[in-house]
Amino acid sequence: MRQSLSRVWPETDHDGRGHRRGTARRPVVERVAGWSARHRKTAVFGWLLLVAVIFMAGQALGTKSVPSYDPGQSGQAQRTLHQLTGNSSGPAAESVLIQAKTAGQGWASDAQLRQAAGQVVAALAALPNSATDIRSPLGSGGQALVSADGRSALVTFQVPGNPDHAAQAVQPAQRAVAAIQARHPDLVIAEAGDASVAGAVSHALGSDFHQAEATSVPVTLILLLVVFGSLVAAGIPVLLAVSAVIAAISLLSVVSQWLPVGSSTSEVVLVIGMAVGVDYSLFYLRREREERAKGSTVAQALQIAAGTSGRAIVVSGLTVMIALSGLFLTGLSVFDGVAFGSIAVVGIAVAGSLTVLPALLSWLGPRADGGRIPFLRRAARPSTLWAMVVRRVVRHPMAWGGAAAIALTALAAPALGMRIGYPAIDAPSGLAVVRTMNSIQQAFPEGPSPAEVVVTGPDLSGPAVRQALAALQGRAAAGGTIREPVTTAAVAGGRALLVSVPLAGRGTGTVSDDALVRLRTQILPSTLGKVAGVRYAVTGNTASDYDFTQQMHARVPVVFAVVAVMAFVLLMIAFRSLTIPVVSICLNLLSVGAAYGLITLIFQDGRLQGPLGYTSFGGIIAWEPLFMFVFLFGISMDYHVFLLSRIRELRSDGSPARDAVIDGIAGSAGVVTSAAFIMVAVFSVFATLSLLDLKILGVGMAAAVLIDATVVRGILLPAALALLGERAWYATRWPRRPRLGKEL
Repeated sequence: MRQSLSRVWPETDHDGRGHRRGTARRPVVERVAGWSARHRKTAVFGWLLLVAVIFMAGQALGTKSVPSYDPGQSGQAQRTLHQLTGNSSGPAAESVLIQAKTAGQGWASDAQLRQAAGQVVAALAALPNSATDIRSPLGSGGQALVSADGRSALVTFQVPGNPDHAAQAVQPAQRAVAAIQARHPDLVIAEAGDASVAGAVSHALGSDFHQAEATSVPVTLILLLVVFGSLVAAGIPVLLAVSAVIAAISLLSVVSQWLPVGSSTSEVVLVIGMAVGVDYSLFYLRREREERAKGSTVAQALQIAAGTSGRAIVVSGLTVMIALSGLFLTGLSVFDGVAFGSIAVVGIAVAGSLTVLPALLSWLGPRADGGRIPFLRRAARPSTLWAMVVRRVVRHPMAWGGAAAIALTALAAPALGMRIGYPAIDAPSGLAVVRTMNSIQQAFPEGPSPAEVVVTGPDLSGPAVRQALAALQGRAAAGGTIREPVTTAAVAGGRALLVSVPLAGRGTGTVSDDALVRLRTQILPSTLGKVAGVRYAVTGNTASDYDFTQQMHARVPVVFAVVAVMAFVLLMIAFRSLTIPVVSICLNLLSVGAAYGLITLIFQDGRLQGPLGYTSFGGIIAWEPLFMFVFLFGISMDYHVFLLSRIRELRSDGSPARDAVIDGIAGSAGVVTSAAFIMVAVFSVFATLSLLDLKILGVGMAAAVLIDATVVRGILLPAALALLGERAWYATRWPRRPRLGKEL
């Protein structure tokens, strides 16, 4: 086999068009694939060695916890705290709810409520590593911690130490509160707060991703068995995708030395790596199978696959990486690790598709079809169904394309009313700690939603600062946008003050946002702002969410524009046409818009809350639309480039424009649809998980990929190309000899 490859590949260009070229004139992807096929052991074992080395390097370095800061004033406050204390936020705040179960009981008349409060205070005081700054209705000014109806009371405290470890530090306090609850079955005694919610969400997130990981790979393998009807052929894409994911996640350990890498970054890399790794392998394998079915030798089939599908993989991979690089433009450090990991896994998947994949196929030869499952046997042939559909579309492009465009525009219309933000409690509603938080908010509807003011400067204990803080307290006592109690704590040995200022509202929504803006622009400048040398910045949950949302509003148009322009340039070079990039970008934006409209209908408007198991907060979580755009834009272009490459190949063979559209889509739609259904199945797993973020992501991306692979690529694309005819392929005068279009 190796001698045969050595004779055939270097001398004859088996590109399916009968053209003969010298080795030096062949495109890069063909030369790379040819080398891999001739040196298959070197390519395969070299790939495995490379993945192993990257994995061991990642394990040796370990993941460094580089802090991620919010944008705006919140980020300034967090940086100041981190520089002074090593932590980017103040101590985690916790509350213990003590509530009578019947309406007749009250704080003033029920000794059991007061007794339970005393027991909670005593238990917490005995745990100095879990609870400090304990406040209760039994202490001075404690009436503010009793609800208006007298049925409920709060004991509040802070968790000392590093806030990043507060979820572990608070566990002894949680066990003590649970023990007191067991002694008072007639009362509700439950704990909730920053540390409790963080611990519960972390546990739920870990459980969710474990379920997703345990489900996605088997589902992918089963669907690949259906597509190929062969155990060996189905296993190759999974092996390539898994190896790319392992290498990319290991690289994250390297970049985590200077970029923030969050706990969910690896899971995002897993999803994207499995998606593109399987897609690229499918494109390559199906084309190689198709050429062998026509009578080509293994060497000839591999060369044709390299020159066609291999080139499409390079162009689509570059487009996906360009789209994902848009995350760097947000100015949000939380996206930096995600962007790097996602781009890395796509680049590794492309490299593997061009090197180890042809090496494996040349090594296996016809044995790549081994392990056939008789009733799942699949032949690589054009899709009769899609040929029939596309033939009708190109016959009446205005009617079919217009109907599809109107339908998708109508589906996208609700996105015009999309509101981005965060729920008051960003955690699954079924968690016990979330139910406790909801009970606290119901009992104390105007309960504290504090902004944290980080104050630095000289003489923070001097009379001028004390007078400014007294004025701030007076503004809170008068009511309005800020409330009592305003508390002050010295941090970093007195080098800074952390001033807690409760805001009106419930922490989210216009009331709290307006209170935050007034605190920043009016109240603080008229108090602390008048003290010479004093600097301040406001953070806290409300401030972080507000600044993040404002940053998203400001940067999203920039990301959309830059990604679209870069994709336009790449497609213009690849296809040597001005019209093709315009059509491609418009179709991609339409499919993304349809996904936006769908998640707005379902999650913002609260539809399907029962079947999907979520509670709507009247908006879409702020980071999701941008992430969905960059990912969906890239994946949509992935399919688009593959179809267009096949159509252009047929045109180069002399087919008329309309025939090339019909035959190109019929010959490629099967693999595109198969790849899309695999991705839809994987994303659908996320819709079954508990976190609202993942449900929105799963439903939105599964629906978008399905719409894109069917309505957009099966109807709108052929309709647009049929209407444009030969005008779609008019060559540009610049660049005159495009390297990407010619040399890849």
